[in-house]
Amino acid sequence: MVTEQTFDQTEREIYVASVSVATVWTDPSSARAIDELAISNPANVDEWVNQLDDTQKLALCDENRIQTQLLYGERVMVTKRTGDWAHIVIPSQPSRKDNRGYPGWVPACQIKKMNIADWQQPVKAVIRSSFAWLTFDHQAAISLSYLTILPVKAHHEDAVTVITPHGIGYVDTNDVELFSNIDGVRYGNGEAIVAVAKKYVGLEYFWGGMSTLGFDCSGLAYAAHKANGYQIARDAGDQATAGIEVPLEKLRPGDLLFFAYEEGKGRIHHVGIYSGDGTMLHAPQTGKGIEKISIANTIYETELCTARRYWREGGTVQNGESNPRSESSAEVF
Repeated sequence: MVTEQTFDQTEREIYVASVSVATVWTDPSSARAIDELAISNPANVDEWVNQLDDTQKLALCDENRIQTQLLYGERVMVTKRTGDWAHIVIPSQPSRKDNRGYPGWVPACQIKKMNIADWQQPVKAVIRSSFAWLTFDHQAAISLSYLTILPVKAHHEDAVTVITPHGIGYVDTNDVELFSNIDGVRYGNGEAIVAVAKKYVGLEYFWGGMSTLGFDCSGLAYAAHKANGYQIARDAGDQATAGIEVPLEKLRPGDLLFFAYEEGKGRIHHVGIYSGDGTMLHAPQTGKGIEKISIANTIYETELCTARRYWREGGTVQNGESNPRSESSAEVF
């Protein structure tokens, strides 16, 4: 396993994820022997997820092994190193655990130091296909997940030239959307948020999942909002404390529904996306796929405790709220 020799960094340098999907662990001892495919570089997260049985997947949650995931090129702050592991925070994934971003541990071989100027190119490309191939002149291709974002060096009719942790690469024009680094991804409304989640009905739940290899409940909510220009917190409990509170009798598609133990009076443990007519889209649990269900006469009806709205309509911020991005577009996107 190749690791970087130092995490020293200047103001002109940043660290980014250098594998297609990097899993963020609770601590360096969290990864098991069966997780080797997820902690190497290159990582084979697809095969790793597929080889785990439900008991092994449940242990990632029940034994508090996984925190979240990173997509290729996603920026991190490195705070310290222990052996072959680096402790990071993720500015693009807000969390009450650390006001700088979501904290956790990644294998040092899965992040790479980059020139910050490269990551501040005026145009970025966001992957809009479920998966897209990143190709190189003299290297093997890398599979990129939906919503991977990379700086653009040039744009051609059939391909976009992007800056990556592995050098200059190319993605098919049909797989990406270009946006200004200043303006960020265009805002979508609540129906657009629902449309993103609906595309992944049937995709298997994966604890900590933040890619199209598998989402958890709050990862699905996060991704559906990110795809429409909104940065929200990573975890359901944090998502339930921001945005605009919506009375349950005034729900609209795209609003987030939160569920708590003790018939809605305890700790929040789940989030779904309201999809209209008393239904929601959600990633329920290990062993099941993303689904659309009617809420009435289910456990979710008794546990529903609050609803929040982050989306805005017609380019106008709801109720005079400030811009829903909590950081600059350059940081978020």
